[in-house]
Amino acid sequence: MHLNYNEIWFILLGVLLTGYAILDGLDFGVGILHLFTKTDEDRRLCLNSIGPIWDGNEVWLVTFGGALFAAFPNAYATAFSGFYIAFMLLLNALIFRAVSIEFRSKHESKGWRQGWDIAFTVASTSAPFIFGVLAGNSFIGLPLGADMMFNGSVSELFGPYPCLVGLFAVATCAMHGSIYLYLKTEGALQKQIHGWMWTTFGVFIVFYMFTTIVTLVQFPLATANFLKFPLAWLVVLLNVLAIANIPRAIFLNRPQYAFFSSICTIAALTFLFGAAMYPNLIVARDNPAFNIDVYNGASSNKTLGIMLIVAALGMPFVCCYTFIVYWVFRGKTQLNKHSY
Repeated sequence: MHLNYNEIWFILLGVLLTGYAILDGLDFGVGILHLFTKTDEDRRLCLNSIGPIWDGNEVWLVTFGGALFAAFPNAYATAFSGFYIAFMLLLNALIFRAVSIEFRSKHESKGWRQGWDIAFTVASTSAPFIFGVLAGNSFIGLPLGADMMFNGSVSELFGPYPCLVGLFAVATCAMHGSIYLYLKTEGALQKQIHGWMWTTFGVFIVFYMFTTIVTLVQFPLATANFLKFPLAWLVVLLNVLAIANIPRAIFLNRPQYAFFSSICTIAALTFLFGAAMYPNLIVARDNPAFNIDVYNGASSNKTLGIMLIVAALGMPFVCCYTFIVYWVFRGKTQLNKHSY
């Protein structure tokens, strides 16, 4: 199948979004579970499990935003016209998460640390929730006019379905983060986290089934592209197998397999979201003629071609950087004088 530049960049955006969801998803998961720890030392271990990697993980989000702006400027502009308040809330959540990590251990006061612990958990929970709300709204569509501008109100963004997708995103990150924490800890804390893995998986599977049922019932066209691309059903099968393998791997005490299955689950969910959306980037709720897709929302072919050359040169560095950081800081988390 011959792909044009527009389709290639749609796929590349999906790759960047998948990378961010997998990598920063575990950071969010650790933050969501942070307050459930019992001691200050345990909370420091949680923070230091992501300390060397959390800021590098956000490179994928920055790259995604830059690529969307350059490749599909009309979609970028429309997204900000509709999601501006949500984006500002998301930005504040990401800022407070970063500040909480850096400031928490700067003062020995118990109240100081508890305050930043709460801020860290609230921010880490809010961010994936807002991401889910944005995904839900992108799927059901926005009230757009012929000028590609948002014509609705902010309150419309937080409807029942987008909020359901937001809660599903939080549950997914919590499960992903609990498995990662189990790999990075030992002793009594690891034993406690073993229970978290079962709990978060249970919550995840409930939201997964409920969200899937609601999506298929309310939006039957969600699987329309699967008729055009039958191989997409293979991803559905792999997604189900990956989810089923998580409790199996936990039960067999093979957390590495559980973590790999969690990664595959998130990758499959991102792929299925993209497959359902294609070729649209933003759906117009009231008039499909106003949809912004990979063609009417894109830059010129020359721009997309030049960007592809830049991406071919730059992406290997991003991937290598990510691999090296995770390789250098592999193993169990240990506290020392340089730790948070």
